[in-house]
Amino acid sequence: MTETTAQVGTLTEAHHAAFRRDGVVKVEQAVDPAWIERMLALADRQLDTPGRWAGDSAREGGIGRLFTDRYLWQTDTTVHDFVFRSGVARLAGELLGCERVRFYFDHLLVKEPHTPNPTPWHQDIGYWPFLGRQIASVWVSATDLTVQESSLEFIRGSHLWNRYFTPKAFTKSGSTWAEQNEGDELPDIEAQRGDHDIVGFDVKAGDALVFSAWTVHGSPGNAGAHRRVALSTRWVGDDAVWHPRPASDPSVTQADTIAVPGHYPADDERFPVGWERTPASA
Repeated sequence: MTETTAQVGTLTEAHHAAFRRDGVVKVEQAVDPAWIERMLALADRQLDTPGRWAGDSAREGGIGRLFTDRYLWQTDTTVHDFVFRSGVARLAGELLGCERVRFYFDHLLVKEPHTPNPTPWHQDIGYWPFLGRQIASVWVSATDLTVQESSLEFIRGSHLWNRYFTPKAFTKSGSTWAEQNEGDELPDIEAQRGDHDIVGFDVKAGDALVFSAWTVHGSPGNAGAHRRVALSTRWVGDDAVWHPRPASDPSVTQADTIAVPGHYPADDERFPVGWERTPASA
């Protein structure tokens, strides 16, 4: 199934240039405002009834709450519709310069007010069972956020470092899948902020941050007085190959897919096409 909604977020050459140069770009009002209410309702539902792949810092007894849930698209109508009808797949495909993009997974991210938990600096590619340069996320905020309220920060140009960093579990009670890993040790970015070109994005509800899976990023805790809600979708493009390994996110494993290691993941059930280029968009 491919997306059917008319274009909302308009991409300019400036967007394309920023994405190529920085590895991240903000697209203002990237989705129709009608999606915001549905995203906020989704957050309420999942906080009350977490899914199989949920993570929740409240279970660790900390102050505030950092909650994530993922891989909901096959069971939740809102997420399924958002993936295929909001236009986010087109943003990923056009910015990556692909002929088509396939969907990997959805990721709901919630930080309650006054939650000190940061999202540690990291690089997505090490967590995912893919390799390739044309792999990206489209992170859409459902709330107005400043960086101090846990919007995202990035190291500009880090997608061009040609470095593959070791994935780490984000919490002490995190899954053990991240313990068997490969790659370089990520520097202590927070202790060396002055050594890096760090950019943070304040966003309005409906704005999207599109970024390469190779771009180093993170976010501080939520120092604000309202909830931070975002829904991120992950996309793989033309040069992506299926690359499962011990440290990969276990939501989709070799047992779940017909994809062949080292080859393009042509599995329409697990990694459906979300957007394809047409002559008019070429």
